[in-house]
Amino acid sequence: MATSAPKLDLSKSMQMYAEAQTLSPGGMMGIRRPYNFIPGEYPIFLERGYAGHIVDVDGNDYIDMLCAYGPIIMGYNEPEINEAVKKQMDKGFCFSLVQPIQNELEKKLIEIIPSAEKVILVKTGSDATTLATRIARGYNDRTKILRCGYHGWHDWAVEVHGGVPQVVQDLTIEFEYGDLAALEAKLQEHDGDVACIIITPVGHPLAKPVMPPPEGYLKGVRTLADQYKVVLIFDEIRTGFRAALGGAQQRYGVTPDISTFGKAMANGYPISAVVGKAEFMDICEKKVFISSTFFPNSLEMAAAMKCIEILQRDKIIEQVWEKGTWFLKELERAVTTSKMPVSVSGIPPMPFLSFEKVDGCHKERRDLFYTETIRRGLFIQPYHHWYISARHTQADLDKAIRVITEALAVVAEKYPVK
Repeated sequence: MATSAPKLDLSKSMQMYAEAQTLSPGGMMGIRRPYNFIPGEYPIFLERGYAGHIVDVDGNDYIDMLCAYGPIIMGYNEPEINEAVKKQMDKGFCFSLVQPIQNELEKKLIEIIPSAEKVILVKTGSDATTLATRIARGYNDRTKILRCGYHGWHDWAVEVHGGVPQVVQDLTIEFEYGDLAALEAKLQEHDGDVACIIITPVGHPLAKPVMPPPEGYLKGVRTLADQYKVVLIFDEIRTGFRAALGGAQQRYGVTPDISTFGKAMANGYPISAVVGKAEFMDICEKKVFISSTFFPNSLEMAAAMKCIEILQRDKIIEQVWEKGTWFLKELERAVTTSKMPVSVSGIPPMPFLSFEKVDGCHKERRDLFYTETIRRGLFIQPYHHWYISARHTQADLDKAIRVITEALAVVAEKYPVK
C-alpha cells in the first residue's frame, strides 16, 4: 500500500505571504504566485540556497530542480563567482559609462556563439527578446512578428493581454512548434509584412512540455526565413549555456541571424545578451534606440565571465548532459513501472513529466503527484520543465527518482486508470 507523505510546516511562509499581499499586488509577480504550484503545499518564501538545494523560511530543505527557472547552471552560492563579483565591486560598478570588462565579455560571447559577430548586453530575457525584435523591425521596416511559445512579458510577447492595445496584439502571430507547413502558411498569409520569426530552438510552446527539435525542423525554419526574407531569431534564454556552451544553435548546427542569451549565462546574476550578425546588429547604431542606466553595470559581467570560465574549464555542460541522460532514463523507467498515463519529455538538461488526458482525472493526478513530491523534499514545477544543475549530486538524483516513484505509486492507488 502506498503511503502519503505528511504535510510540511509552512506557517512562516504563509504568514509572510499574507503580509506580502497587503504590500504588493498578489504578493509577488507572475509565476512565483502560489497558483502556479500547489497552493498550500509549496513554500512561498525561501531563506537560502546551497549547491543543488533550497531552504525555505520554515527550515524545510528541498532538492531544487527548478533552478530559479533556469539561471542556476552551477549551484547556489558559488564561491568563485561570488569572489569575482566582490573583486569587481571594489572598483565600482555603476557608472553608466562602460568598464573594460564589457569588451572582455563581448569578445568571449563572440568566440563561443556561432551567430555572434556583435553583442549588446542587457539585463533580462524580456529585455533581450524585445530588443531582438526591435532590431528586426528596424532592419527590414516590417511590423509583424511570428512567435512560438513564451518570449517574455513585454507588450509584443505577452499571452495575457490586459493592458495591451489590440493594435499591438494584432502584430504578433503565434505558430505551432514543429510544424513547418503551418509556419509557411503564416508566412504566405502575411508575406511582405513579417519582420521576424522568433523561436526557442528546443521547443517550449505555451502550456505544453519542452520538445526537442524534430529532425530537420530548425533547418526548415532557417530555409523559410531566407525564402521570405524574414529575420530569424533564436530565443536561447533557456537553452544558452545548457544545450551547449554556444546554445542549441551550436548543438543542432543551425545558425540564426540574431540570438538572445541569458539565465545560465551568469549563474543567477541578472544579465542577458542579444548577439547576431553585424549586418543586423549595426542597425542599432543607425536607427534603433537602446539605452539604460543599468545595462553597463559590471557586477553581472564579472559573474558571467567567471561562470563561462568555469563552464569551459570544468566541462560543466558535459557533466549536466551526462547526469540528465541518466535521469531521463530513470524517469522513463519509473513512469513505465507506475503504469500511469504520464509522458516524459525534454532533453537531458531540461526534463519534464506531464499527465495525459486519458479521462477526467489528469488534473487530480497531477496535483496529487506534485503534492507528494514537494512533501518528500523535491522541488519541481507542475507547469514548467525542470533543470539539472552541476551541483546536483548522484545522491540528489537518486533521491529525486525515488521520490517520483513513491509519488506515482500514491497517485496510482488513488486515481487508477479505469
